[in-house]
Amino acid sequence: MANHKSSIKRIRSNAAKRLRNRYQAKTTRSAIKRLRITTDKSEATPLLTKVISMLDRLAKKNIIHKNKAANNKSKLTKFVNALK
Repeated sequence: MANHKSSIKRIRSNAAKRLRNRYQAKTTRSAIKRLRITTDKSEATPLLTKVISMLDRLAKKNIIHKNKAANNKSKLTKFVNALK
């Protein structure tokens, strides 16, 4: 167990940040799955913009790597453009 007041506070704040980061990452993964099962382009297009903004936010906060976000955005955009 930590002995210093600052290290105890750091443990608490890290736990809170970890929960928040996991929640945001999981929400984004769920949105990506929802987009992947969409078969109609008119439904997928507004969902794509939301997913892209979520990915950008995660990459900005270093929750996921910026290249992973770029790869996901590219693949999802190709997927939506291929829909009819």
